Amino acid sequence: MTGLFQFVKFKFRSRTTIFIHDLAMVALAWFGAYWLRFNLDVIPDRYWQDIKQDLPYIIAIQGVVFWFLGLYRGVWRFASMPDLIRITKAVMIGIGLIALSFFLYNRVEGVPRAVLPLYLFLLLLLLSVPRFCYRFWKENILMERSGKRALIVGAGAAGEMLVRDLLGETNSGYVPVAFVDDDRHKWKREIRGIRVVGDIGQLPVFVKKLDIETVLIAIPSATDSQMRRIIETCELCELPFQTLPSVKDLLSGRISRDSLRDVSIEDILGRDPIHLDWQLIADNLRGKSIMVTGGGGSIGSELCKQLARVNPARLIVFDQSEFNLYKIDADLRASHPEIRLKAVLGDVADRLAVRRIIQKLKPDVIFHAAAYKHVPLLENQVREAVHNNVIGTKTVAEEAIAAGIERFVLISTDKAVNPTNVMGATKRAAEILCQNLNSRGGTRFMTVRFGNVLDSAGSVVPLFRAQIKAGGPVTVTHPDITRYFMTIPEACQLIMQAEVAGKGGEVFVLDMGEPIKIAYLAEQMIRLSGKRVGEDIAIKYVGLRPGEKLHEELFHEHERLRSTGYEKLLLANARLYDETLWTTHIEKLVQACQQDNETEILRVLRSLVPEYQAEAPDYQAREDIVLHDLMPANP
Repeated sequence: MTGLFQFVKFKFRSRTTIFIHDLAMVALAWFGAYWLRFNLDVIPDRYWQDIKQDLPYIIAIQGVVFWFLGLYRGVWRFASMPDLIRITKAVMIGIGLIALSFFLYNRVEGVPRAVLPLYLFLLLLLLSVPRFCYRFWKENILMERSGKRALIVGAGAAGEMLVRDLLGETNSGYVPVAFVDDDRHKWKREIRGIRVVGDIGQLPVFVKKLDIETVLIAIPSATDSQMRRIIETCELCELPFQTLPSVKDLLSGRISRDSLRDVSIEDILGRDPIHLDWQLIADNLRGKSIMVTGGGGSIGSELCKQLARVNPARLIVFDQSEFNLYKIDADLRASHPEIRLKAVLGDVADRLAVRRIIQKLKPDVIFHAAAYKHVPLLENQVREAVHNNVIGTKTVAEEAIAAGIERFVLISTDKAVNPTNVMGATKRAAEILCQNLNSRGGTRFMTVRFGNVLDSAGSVVPLFRAQIKAGGPVTVTHPDITRYFMTIPEACQLIMQAEVAGKGGEVFVLDMGEPIKIAYLAEQMIRLSGKRVGEDIAIKYVGLRPGEKLHEELFHEHERLRSTGYEKLLLANARLYDETLWTTHIEKLVQACQQDNETEILRVLRSLVPEYQAEAPDYQAREDIVLHDLMPANP
């Protein structure tokens, strides 16, 4: 049986074999037309000579038409309406040429008038029926042999394409049994022979009723809230489930079995696609020399990858981590060998290093992503936080002005709003710095502020993942603590959009959607790993860490948000500070850092950022806290 299948498979993959089949059908249709003309009786002898004489010309005409109209571009296994249309065109054109040649040759003498219509009808049947029968056999008979019984969530275009691919593969590993979809108009209908049995809420019922072994989610356009509902319903079934990537991940490829993957936390927290004005971004940055500080970090490295797509004149990656710089340099050279790339090892607070690279390479735009961001760790290391986040920003910004750089984009955080920790206070100080420097020189300064990014280095997602892998417990600071989340690519794309929209002095705020409970995040990550919350993996509440808020804010109460005309990009009403007072505070901060006077650093930082409300930390009491204990449950 296997040998016969392989023989048939080989034969029907050969264009020559299919071409010979179609020519044989031409001959059969020509003889059949005469036979039907004489009421399935014996064909009179006087017509046999004409039949044998005309047949070679008919086969030649039809064969040429078949070939030039592309009947052999398609594959029988995927025969569809376009193939039927091509067959109909080929038969109609062929019979037209045959009738014309007969008329020119002998005014169609010797050919009964009913023969040509009968020939057309028979040839259409003989060419199309075998193709669709073969497809039916492949999709239904062969598919019954093996594979997990699968229920498809989503009876839209993506679901149809997925089922078509599953039915078209002999070894797909899945047998699609039914669809579920919330669209009532699709219920009880069939797609590719697979019935839509009901809505998504009834998923557990149909799983038991139809003996389902796996669930496949085929709704790439689902929003984060819709995806959460679907995942929670799938979890009730206690079966493995997979999903197709989101729309933004499928723009350049077709949907198939190979697109299926395990559901990740990003599917639940970051599904809404962004509609960027890529043409405007590319036009604005193409041919520019661009510098990214902190280019080896989570945000910086992704930003470099996005910028490489717009074909800059040069991309300068500046980072103080040797390993991170090596990694992003290797990644960019592999994915974009055509761009001029310069990887520079250096500290943003080292004025000589910053001046040398800016003066030498003359970037047009600087994206300043370099910053320390670990909240609990920085609470105990105030000088380093201020030195890197404030003085480092001051150094790069002032050298940008001195070199006449066109645009400077500061990447900030929601922790800069009403800060309760050192990290947030330093980022707010950096925002104030850039807003005030915008009035000096010709450099335009813009700030982009957003919340947590999923899976960034040192963030909660990789920490939870490591804790789950170790068997738990997963540590959460507080049952009610919430955070805003966004995917790294989404954040970087919006940063570039803000650079295009900015005129100078603005604070852009990214629309992060609704805040997510960290406890919910922990529960979902445990479930997605195949474990049970509280049974296989415990959640442990450890209390708020030094400097942590229960809920973050994206803008201050006096920063009235307004639209920018770009999706998910909002503009905060900037609060300006007295320049003389601000300059005095900054200079005092620099002096305090040089003197290593942390008490003075904190005092000046509070003066510079009045909304900073944290109490002065007791450094001596916390000297013995080890690094492991400072790792946050939710930074």
